[in-house]
Amino acid sequence: MKLYGIPNCNTVKKARDWLDQHAIAYEFHDFKKQGLDSVTGQTWLQQYPWEKLVNRSGMTWRNLAEPEKNSVVDAASALALMQSKTSVIKRPVLVNADKIIALGFNEADYRQLFAQE
Repeated sequence: MKLYGIPNCNTVKKARDWLDQHAIAYEFHDFKKQGLDSVTGQTWLQQYPWEKLVNRSGMTWRNLAEPEKNSVVDAASALALMQSKTSVIKRPVLVNADKIIALGFNEADYRQLFAQE
């Protein structure tokens, strides 16, 4: 299992803490250091619409110039933005066997996902 995110993001920290507290093994992929390759991005875009993967309420999106925001109209343009500005990706992204099993962090969802007794 792999958790994608940015180490200083509070939501990512919550997800990592939860996984650690419940002894659930995962590999952390740091967007800032490792980026997002096009194969992974395309795989995600086959599972979720770009509108869900691009965090349009975050500071990165809000700080984009209007022409840049307006140029994101489909999966291909969203992937280009996600690769050039990885902090625009909704995070964390929890992946198991190339399948997104959680987008963002919600403790109740994680509890259900991992069927915590």
